[in-house]
Amino acid sequence: MPMRTLTLPCLLGAMLLACASQAALRPPQGYYAPVETRKGAPQACPSVPTPYTGTLQFTSKYEGSDKARATLNRKAEKAFRQQTASITRLEKDFNKQVMHYLRDGQPQQLACAMDWLSSWAEADALLSSDYNHTGKSMRKWALGSLAGAYLQLKFSESQPLAAYPQQVRVIESWFAKLAEQAVQDWSDLPLKKINNHSYWSAWSVMAAAVALDRRDLFDWSVEQFRVAAGQVDDQGFLPNEIKRKQRALAYHNYALPPLTMIASFAQANAVDLRPENQGALKRLAERVLDGVNDPDDFASKSGEKQDMEDLKKDNKYAWLAPYCTLYACSADTEKLKQQMGPFKTFRLGGNVTRVFEPKQRGDS
Repeated sequence: MPMRTLTLPCLLGAMLLACASQAALRPPQGYYAPVETRKGAPQACPSVPTPYTGTLQFTSKYEGSDKARATLNRKAEKAFRQQTASITRLEKDFNKQVMHYLRDGQPQQLACAMDWLSSWAEADALLSSDYNHTGKSMRKWALGSLAGAYLQLKFSESQPLAAYPQQVRVIESWFAKLAEQAVQDWSDLPLKKINNHSYWSAWSVMAAAVALDRRDLFDWSVEQFRVAAGQVDDQGFLPNEIKRKQRALAYHNYALPPLTMIASFAQANAVDLRPENQGALKRLAERVLDGVNDPDDFASKSGEKQDMEDLKKDNKYAWLAPYCTLYACSADTEKLKQQMGPFKTFRLGGNVTRVFEPKQRGDS
């Protein structure tokens, strides 16, 4: 059989498709921002928290609660905080170090941040195969916090990581292991068990995917978003978060940061997730904003008066920064965003306003 000859248009089309499929993953444009330079004395580098290599069997702060998992157990919460103290310290302080370096440009701050992260990477921290639900949750939260901040170093046009090739290799190898484990931990769950935890795992994997240029991880994260979008009903409710009774509204709001970040990162890589399930993300966000103003619909839907304590904290609305780059936010929503910002949350990698609203960065 003679070999088929491609015409020039076909050949060019095939080449374009091949190039598109091999295009390097990238974050939203704000992650390319240069390191700023300001006057200021360098800060001392605190000692690295001991890398956590033990079992990931942690106490749930809702221990003893009914199936709604909505009643906080103060004693269990204290145990959880103690068990996970070194992990949380790494997440929070690494984020602070990166934010301060991006603001001040002090090389000592960058060296400190890289030493902290590479120490945990060299120890293969957080990779224990002995874990419970709370343990695998901590693992994926940590990956999102650390990779989210690292992206701002990795893609800055100032190229701050150029001086750290060996540490970069060690750190990115660790991120790959954590991301692959997150995929294993959170794949193939029955729909009734897919909730905000799955969305947060998908954000952590997305952050790692872009840092590592791993299309397989990117595709997994996008697929998890599509599952999440498919859960949003025609009124904008998430059935598995409604089950959280008095915390239903708070958990709907908690679902939005990872989902808006995934959608923004997908958009940066020519994947538009806004149309999924007839605009599910927008429907969910509008339902939450309406609920914050008047929680009666959530109370009626869940059967419980809503606990509004978490919703009084400005950083709980950090999702507004990426959301208002995906959609044309109303004047009221823009006003709310400006009043609450700049948004800083270590779960999303630090100063979210810096990367989504460069003109409104605020002090890091």
